[in-house]
Amino acid sequence: MTGGHDPDAYVELGSFTKVLTGTVLAVLAEKRVVSLDDPVERWLSAPAGTGVTLRHLADHTSGLPRLPPDTGLFNPYRDFTQAKLEQSVGRLDGLVTASPGEREEYSNFGYAVLGAALMSAAGQDYEALVGDHVLVPLGLPAAAVAARPPADQRLLASSWFGRPSKPWDLTGAILPAGGMWASTRTAARLLTGLVVDRTLGEPALTWRRVGELPLTYHNGATRKSRVFAGALPDGRWVVVHRLSGSVKDTDAEGIGELRASADKRG
Repeated sequence: MTGGHDPDAYVELGSFTKVLTGTVLAVLAEKRVVSLDDPVERWLSAPAGTGVTLRHLADHTSGLPRLPPDTGLFNPYRDFTQAKLEQSVGRLDGLVTASPGEREEYSNFGYAVLGAALMSAAGQDYEALVGDHVLVPLGLPAAAVAARPPADQRLLASSWFGRPSKPWDLTGAILPAGGMWASTRTAARLLTGLVVDRTLGEPALTWRRVGELPLTYHNGATRKSRVFAGALPDGRWVVVHRLSGSVKDTDAEGIGELRASADKRG
């Protein structure tokens, strides 16, 4: 079902971008470019001895807060530049709110740091990392996922007088945490390739899991865009994209589709 959407138009993936970042980490670890247990200071100018590793960043147990310092309200990541990230990394020991590994706290900031560490380790920018280590191995063109897709190929919510709603600025240091765009068709290929077919091995640490179904999923949300992508062990999967409504309702719609398909099978 498309619901009037163009399945080939680029949409904001929001935090579904983290799946790409986590998969790059897994691939680079497999290739021994990095280790999951590398401390952050091995790849970035962070204070020694924080105890924060790449694994902690990937599974949200780093102790870093959800948001980077000094984020705004209406366009929260606009001023989170590479320079701001480097400043924050330089005082990482003063920003952690818990000991690494102590508890899980979902962190966009942590994924920005993780993305920066992977770029430093591999010597590539973020889009090149995703293209080389995720998209091409899945048989997708490098342009299938983009930080700045052509304006005339984007699907955006409408605001006043039918004008396209302006998206958040997510192309700075926050990009690896939530800034990429792709079509819903591409999102489906990422889900099936990484979770159903497991073309690149076991799903990365990034994926969320719900034992009741059991479901492997990730979602994403920006100012107006909502994404849910999930799959069950028997191969059933669903991708939901909406330009309105809450994250909770979007997740519920995706889970509801999977439950309904289970009832039909039963």
